[in-house]
Amino acid sequence: MILTGRTVVVTAGPTRERLDPVRYISNFSSGKMGYSIAKAALDMGARVILISGPVSIPAPEGAEKVDIESTLDLLDAALKFAPEADIVIQSAAPADYRPESVSPVKMKKKGGDDMVIRLVENPDVAATIGKNKRDDQVFVVFAAETNDVIDNAKGKLMKKNADMIVANDVTKPGAGFNVDTNIATIMTMEERFDYPLMSKTELAGIIVEKAFELLKGKNA
Repeated sequence: MILTGRTVVVTAGPTRERLDPVRYISNFSSGKMGYSIAKAALDMGARVILISGPVSIPAPEGAEKVDIESTLDLLDAALKFAPEADIVIQSAAPADYRPESVSPVKMKKKGGDDMVIRLVENPDVAATIGKNKRDDQVFVVFAAETNDVIDNAKGKLMKKNADMIVANDVTKPGAGFNVDTNIATIMTMEERFDYPLMSKTELAGIIVEKAFELLKGKNA
């Protein structure tokens, strides 16, 4: 198997940013793409560390699952486990912002008055991983976009110091969150590959194989 003896770190799912004991800010990520990638890497012989936000799907058998909740949790886990990886695939969808303060008790209505919640920017997990990437590591990021998909993905590929990016337009039927299919464009600094509608399982295999090809090139 092509990844025998290799370690792959995969991040998956959403993060949750708490407002109070019963409410949080999050997004629609289901974790399905990341979990499919973890399974594909396991099937190719890798040791897989799966850093996962809160999802409702089971982890692939054999994955070393690390549960996280917030973007800060994700950052801590990435900083801990990414250095030991040959390939890091950042497919999680961390929240860009979190509440400035978290109420220790449930927030109540104020008799018709609006509630203002101040948000502060979260650290950029992908940029941090990219900044600390070793020369012999492969780093893969995702770009879930609603417009200017290719241009936005090219910019993210460079800004995050990634080796490869998987971009998709989440407004297209079959390519958004909580579905079992995807439509993607995979890009490196030199190449671009466009893929039609396919299962996330199929796409996961393609992603892992392309990441391995990049790894072989770096370690030739």
